[in-house]
Amino acid sequence: MAVSAADSDPARISAMAADLRVLLGQLRRKLREQADSEDLTWSQKSVLTRLEREGAATVTTLARAEGVRPQSMGATVATLEAAGLVIGAPDPTDGRQTLLSLTDACRDWILASRAAREDWLVSAIQAQFSAEEQEELATAIALLRRLIDA
Repeated sequence: MAVSAADSDPARISAMAADLRVLLGQLRRKLREQADSEDLTWSQKSVLTRLEREGAATVTTLARAEGVRPQSMGATVATLEAAGLVIGAPDPTDGRQTLLSLTDACRDWILASRAAREDWLVSAIQAQFSAEEQEELATAIALLRRLIDA
């Protein structure tokens, strides 16, 4: 149920927004600490995430999606290929293009990385919160989902 703007204290809401932004950033950093990043840059991780989520793509498509020049994306992809995380194959509809996709080793690494972060979260929730607080956290998660859907 939404609360009307007239019923809300703007200063309190502004403070909550700032606190939430800071806390989410801290949580994101803490989660990153829990999984081996293999010293990947933010842009390399972004490309891997995009390939996992959207499937195979060309360098040009990735560059457009990431807002960089194709030459810059080519360098990023070359590093990922050299690390064995990405592989190229001819595009079946246009043999002049190369479709890039994740290697099996990369998919395994992504799954292991997610599992490590989730394991940390499970342990932290169990260790830090009582059963009642865990219920409050579940409610907060539902509220955050509504915030994301806004």
